[in-house]
Amino acid sequence: MPLSRRRLLSGMLGLAAAPLVSGCPGGKPGGQPAADGEPAAGGQPGGGKKIKAGLVTDTGGVGDKSFNAAAWEGLQRAEKELGAEVKFTESKQAADYVGNLTRYARGGYDVVFAVGFLMQDALAEVAPRFPDVKFAIIDGDAPPDRPNCVALKFREEEGSFLAGALAGAVTRTNTVGFIGGMEVPLIKKFEAGYKAGVRTTNAKAAVRVGYAGTWTDPQKGQEMAISQMGAGADILYHAAGQTGIGVITAAKNKGEGFYAIGVDRDQDDIAPGRVLTSMVKRVDNVVFDTCSEVARGDFQPGTEVYGLKEAGVGLSPMRHTKQDVPADVLSRIDTLRQQIIAGTLKPPATLEELASFEAP
Repeated sequence: MPLSRRRLLSGMLGLAAAPLVSGCPGGKPGGQPAADGEPAAGGQPGGGKKIKAGLVTDTGGVGDKSFNAAAWEGLQRAEKELGAEVKFTESKQAADYVGNLTRYARGGYDVVFAVGFLMQDALAEVAPRFPDVKFAIIDGDAPPDRPNCVALKFREEEGSFLAGALAGAVTRTNTVGFIGGMEVPLIKKFEAGYKAGVRTTNAKAAVRVGYAGTWTDPQKGQEMAISQMGAGADILYHAAGQTGIGVITAAKNKGEGFYAIGVDRDQDDIAPGRVLTSMVKRVDNVVFDTCSEVARGDFQPGTEVYGLKEAGVGLSPMRHTKQDVPADVLSRIDTLRQQIIAGTLKPPATLEELASFEAP
C-alpha cells in the first residue's frame, strides 16, 4: 500500500505572518535556501544536485491565476533557490496528457509534475515505463506500489470551512453562494467544508450552489455569479479555476456590499476590496518541497496530505478587506482554525458527512 504521511511545508512566504492563515511558519529541514543565497552542500542553492523539473498542466494553463499558476510558481522558486532547470507544458485536451508526460520523461527530467486528478490514468500509463524518473501528481492518486510516484493532496474542506465560517458571519442577506468547476468528489470537498462553516457561524444562512461544468470559462462563471446575486447571495465562494475569475469579476462589478472568495492562490488583488478572502492551497510550496527532495535524494513515494496543521491550506491575509470584518469575527475564525489543528473539530469532506455534521 502507498505510504501516507504529512509534513510541514517550508517557505510560507507572506502568508505565514497573517493571523488568519493556517498552520505554522516552520518548515521541513532542507527546504530553505542557504543564507544570502549562497550555495549549500552539493554546490547548488538549498543543497543537493542540480535537477531538471517539468510541469504538465491541465487545460487551464499557467495563466489561470489559480491552481496551475500556483504549481508553476513552485517550479520558478525551485529554479531560483535550487538552481533547477524548469519548464512547463500546457495540455490543450485530455488526449495530450500521455504525450506531454512522456516527452519530459524521455528528455532527461528528474521529476515530472502532473497537475490535476484528470491525469491519473495517463500517469499510470507513463510512470512504469520510466522507473528512473520521479513523478508527482497533484490532487490525484499515484499508481499503487510505484516507487517513483508520489501523490500530493490537500484537506480542502478545512480551509473551505474557515471561508464558510467567515462568509456566514459577514453576510448581510443570510444568503451566500458556491460555484464549482466540475461536479467531482474533489470539488465536493470544497462545497461540504464551506457549507459546514457557514452553518457554524450562521445557522439561518442559505447556501446557493452551482457547477459550471468547466474550468476555463470566465464568462460562464460571471453569469452564474450574477444569477446567484440576483437570488440574494452577497458572498460567493468559487472553486472553479479560470472559470472562477468571472465570479470575482461579477462581485467587482456589483460593488459595495458584495464579495467573492478566491481559491488556490491569494486572489485578493484581482479585485481589491471585493475579494473577501481566498482559500489558499500551497501548491507552490508542495511543488518546491518535492523538487528539494529530489535534489537531495530524499524522494519518497506514496501519498502526502496537507491540511491546516501542515500549513497546506488557509485563508489569505485579507489585505484589502480585514477592516470590513469585526474583530470578534476574526477572533472566532482563529478559534475555529485552532480547533481544527488540534483535532477537536473535523470539517466534513463529503456531503454525506455534512448531513451528520454538528456545528460547534
